[in-house]
Amino acid sequence: MKTSLIYKFVETIPLEPEEGVLYITFKYKTAVHLCACGCGNKVITPINPNFWELTFNGKSITLSPSIGNRGFECKSHYWIRQNQIIRASYWSEEKMDFEE
Repeated sequence: MKTSLIYKFVETIPLEPEEGVLYITFKYKTAVHLCACGCGNKVITPINPNFWELTFNGKSITLSPSIGNRGFECKSHYWIRQNQIIRASYWSEEKMDFEE
């Protein structure tokens, strides 16, 4: 699993994102990166109070809440805080269903 990301502010998201880069487009209110586990899946996070909140302090990016890729085979779950990837605990299918 990756341990950090760099960020790039872009107008549009590239068709083939680079691993280790968090692309942020204010125009489309979206952030996109490749899954931190290395599986290569594209993770799309809408920047919206109902989904994810993006914080930029001039040096680093934080996305909240966590990124839970339950729809991917890898089922990765992690936080992006100040450009760092912090692995979250594994959630079983039962726990994910309960949390909905």
